[in-house]
Order: sequence, then C-alpha cells, then structure tokens
Amino acid sequence: MTDKKGRIGILTGGGDIPGLNQAIRGVTLRALSEGFEVVGIRRGWAGLINLVRDAGADNSEWILPLDKGIVERYAYSGGTFLHSSRTRPSTVPLKDVPAHLKDKYTAEKNDLTDEVIANLEFLGIDYLVPAGGDDTLSYAVELGRRGFPVVAIPKTMDNDVPGTDYCMGFGTCVNRTIAMARQVTSSATSHERIVVLEVFGRYAGFTALLPTFAGAADRCVIPEAEFDMEKLAELLVADRNGRPEGYSVCIVSEGAMPSGGEMVFMAGEKDMFGHAKLGGIGQNVSNKIKELAPKYNGGKKIDMISMNLSYLVRSGAPDAIDCIVPTAYGNLAVDLILKGETGRMVALANGRYGSVPIDEVVSTKKVVDVARCYDAERFRPKYDGLAGLPLMVLGGSA
Repeated sequence: MTDKKGRIGILTGGGDIPGLNQAIRGVTLRALSEGFEVVGIRRGWAGLINLVRDAGADNSEWILPLDKGIVERYAYSGGTFLHSSRTRPSTVPLKDVPAHLKDKYTAEKNDLTDEVIANLEFLGIDYLVPAGGDDTLSYAVELGRRGFPVVAIPKTMDNDVPGTDYCMGFGTCVNRTIAMARQVTSSATSHERIVVLEVFGRYAGFTALLPTFAGAADRCVIPEAEFDMEKLAELLVADRNGRPEGYSVCIVSEGAMPSGGEMVFMAGEKDMFGHAKLGGIGQNVSNKIKELAPKYNGGKKIDMISMNLSYLVRSGAPDAIDCIVPTAYGNLAVDLILKGETGRMVALANGRYGSVPIDEVVSTKKVVDVARCYDAERFRPKYDGLAGLPLMVLGGSA
C-alpha cells in the first residue's frame, strides 16, 4: 500500500460489545474519504506483539487492511470482526511471549512496548485508534506517553470509563437487561417466585441500577455499597407478597458484596490486567434468599429463579444508540487526527460530543454516586434530585 495523508490503525481490546463494528466503520469510511489508508489490527494489543517484522512474513493473522466493503459487511452485527483479547503489552507473562521473541524476553513478566512501537513503525501506521474499556485504554495512555499519536474510543458495558458520560455497548446492555427481566416474569408469576439476575459490573453498578430505575426490578445491589442479605430477603419477600402476580425481581452486579463478604470469583488465572474472572454472586444471593425467605413469609418457602445474563446482553446486534454513538465516535476520532489533536479520547459530556485528554482514563474512577443516586438501605435507585444528571448515567463520580 502507498500512503496518502497517512495510515490509521484500529484495534479493539477487552470484552466484546455491540457497537464496535459501527465504530470501526465510522473511522474507516471517514478516514478513507479524507485520503487516509486504514489498517485493522486483529486481536487487540495481541496483534501488536505477535507481528513479525519481516517483509516476507505472513502477518494476515494479525493485520487486516480495511475498505468500505469489509466494514459495511459487519456494521450491524455484534462483537468485533477484528476480534479481541485481554492483552497488556507492558506486562506479558513469559508463557504468552510470542515464539519469535522468547530469546529476547525471559522474565516472568515482560514489557513489550518497544516491540509494539517498532511494529507500528514497520506497518507505517501514523495514528492509532484503540477502542476499549479502562484496561485497554490504560495501555493506550502508556503508548501516548511514549510519544505515539493515539486517539481512543471508550467502550464497555459497565459504562465506567472516566471522562465520558457514555461508553459504547451500555445502551444495548441496559435494553437487553430490561427486556430479559420483563420476559422472565411470566415464569416467575406462574410459580410465584423471586427472580435474581446477575449482570456485569465489577466496580461500577450502572448496569444494575439503570434497569432497576426503569422498573425492570424491585431491588438491585451494586459494588459501591455492601448489602445486608437478611434485609434484602425481607424486602424481596415483601415485594413479592405485595404484588397481585406474586413475584419480585432483584438485579445483582457481579462485583456486589454482602456485608463482611467479598467478591465471588470463578476458578482460573488472572488476565494481564490482574483481573480474575467474576461470577457466581447471583446464585449465592439466590440460595441465601431462598434459605431466609420463610422467616418473612409465615414459614412458607419461596422458590427462586436465578440467571446470569452476562453474555446474553453482550452478544448480538447493537441497538439504535449503539449504532449512532459509535458512528459519531469514529468520525470524531478522525476529526481529532485531522486537527493533529492526539493523546485524547472521544467522549460525550452533558449531552454534547467532544473529547478529553486520554490521561483521564487513569486519573480517576467512575462509579455510582451512592449518596445522590442509590438508596443503600432499600437497595434501589433514588428518584429525586434527577435535575443535572446525565441521560444514561445516574451520578458517576470519582
């Protein structure tokens, strides 16, 4: 390929979400119209450590030139056609060091950032557009500090990337959670059961709070506030018995913790960002509520429905918001490149598109403002004081 204005690289890292393919399309079509060439880097940051810098090497596993036909083909499908990984080039375990680099990197943890920069130069990439959550983008911050021109796009179902009111994938997640919570009530009604739904949210509870705010659940428990299991059981039984249909629903963030307890992890090793895989708190809550329910139900037991929605809300096509916002974010990224404003992340703030310094990703945390937006005694959103809050976020704060 012969450069025109330059060459833009795009990668997607971390968990997949609906809307990534729209963002890739947005960047690519705009960049091509402005005279750039566009290269997709496959499997996130893994693509930039596995590349072999040899003109005769077959790097098609890691690199995909992008054109209108490719990006249009996948635009309305879920996930990312560039694939993804949870790779952090600055902390690569020895077992994950590519074969052609094993003689050079022999520590238990290895910083391959020099290889990433050399590979970007080998590919002739002038600007990099990574789409990811705070983990993926925290490495983009490192790369930017090393002097490589980066413009980031925020993506995560948890909506917890600092610096923006909205992250791609969040709208579809909330829509699906509401739909599935409403759908399961027909079974819950038939058998007069209590429903416990586990959703994503390691440190931030937006994915549990927003559906509950919209009426999809009676109660929710979130990572920002420990909860008393006994009190939760009492409230859910009262909710069930107070409804003519005889059911109640609780949404549980995967990172929620009962008083004096801790996060529930699946068995397995940690990823390169130091995170063990969460999962199981929903079932734990369901089991305990079933045990405690007779105490508040005249001695009669109540059967439960427990579901982990996880990949059901992550998979599939994006909703309208996750078609519109990613397209806008992709075009905004190219706008910044055209103006020479790199080291930034595209963002939505106060209902307006814009950008912030990418360093904001690592300078603060975005979590639910419990004092303003969550009733920690009643395990539900607050419905007063909404003026001034963002459309899709109930009070994110540092």
